[in-house]
Amino acid sequence: MIIAVDFDGTCVEHKFPDIGEPLPGAIETIKALQDAGHRLILWTCRRGVYLKEACRWLCEEGVDPLNFALNRNLPDVVEEMGGDTRKVYADVYIDDRNLGGFPGWDAVRAMLLADA
Repeated sequence: MIIAVDFDGTCVEHKFPDIGEPLPGAIETIKALQDAGHRLILWTCRRGVYLKEACRWLCEEGVDPLNFALNRNLPDVVEEMGGDTRKVYADVYIDDRNLGGFPGWDAVRAMLLADA
């Protein structure tokens, strides 16, 4: 699956422009999603230096940067759609601002990695 993951309020506590403390289970679940073969997109309002800081933080936490797109569609999706779209395409969006709020990383793990 393609999974879009928000950063502030989802991976870390909201402290923008700083980077907050990691939310429990975030890094472990993101790594497990990568290990299970899912393709991930860091889907965030951060841009410029703030996006670079978030990416650096994820790398320092051990997330594979070669298996993480940054605020853009994956190349095969662009090709399949005949061009890029403004909305990032994903099968699943993990975000604290979704309807009902963010269920937490334990719930994400249970829903997406039940067989892992």
